[in-house]
Formats: sequence, C-alpha cells, structure tokens
Amino acid sequence: MRAVVQRVSQASVTVDGEVISQIGAGFLVLCGVFDYDEEADAQWMARRIANLRVFPDQDGKMNLSPLDVKAEILLISQFTLCADIKKGNRPSFTEAMEPAKAEAMLTALARAIEGYGLTVKGGIFGAKMQVSLVNDGPVTILLDSRLFR
Repeated sequence: MRAVVQRVSQASVTVDGEVISQIGAGFLVLCGVFDYDEEADAQWMARRIANLRVFPDQDGKMNLSPLDVKAEILLISQFTLCADIKKGNRPSFTEAMEPAKAEAMLTALARAIEGYGLTVKGGIFGAKMQVSLVNDGPVTILLDSRLFR
C-alpha cells in the first residue's frame, strides 16, 4: 500500500461537477493498493497516518499529529501510485489490486483511521474525480507499507 500524504488547509473532491467531499485543515491522502497488500498493510498505514507528526506546535516546529490537532482526512483511491515504469515510457499497472478487492482494502483503511478517532471522508471509488487542495507548507510525505515489512 502506497500513499501520498499532503498536509492541507483545505481539500475537496468533485465528481460530475458536484463536490462530494471536502475537508478543512488535515491530510489529503492519495492511496494505491498493490495486489499483494493485506489487512496488516492497512493497519500499518492507518497508524502512520494518524500519528504522523507534521503539524506545527506553538513554536512552529512540525511536532503534532492529526490526533493532536483534530485534523480531517480526505482519502482518495489512486491506483496510478502502483505504476511500474521500469520499462519504456508507458506505466504498467499489473501490480495494482483488482478493483473490488482494492475498494475493500481502502474501506478497511478508512475504518482503521476512524478507529483512532479521526474523521475520514472520501471520493467515489473508480469514478473520474477532480481533487482540489491547498497544500499547507507545502508538506508532502510518501508512505509505503512494503518498505516496513
């Protein structure tokens, strides 16, 4: 499971011209699920997202987590994070989990994050989405569960 986590002052997702989810200060999480990912990957990812200390404390140092600041999470499926570009210029997505299973894994991830007491909003799995954000900092962190197995 691979995620791009962006600290945002606001973010939203639009489908067919309609805003379906939006958050204030928090994290926009773009997440790709690989065909070999398991429940343990979702649990690992949720723990890392909930405890990632990149929000400023009273001294302006990145020292607070989403739990500390009651941040919101906008979780968006992005299978293109599973791209393999080792050969040629056209990405291969053969390592991406098949859609029905990937949707279940993302739901498990959302529930695991909510288990920490955070509010999680999302897009529509498989839909063509337009994601808007104001990256705060900018702060962007790449998380990959397979690097920590």
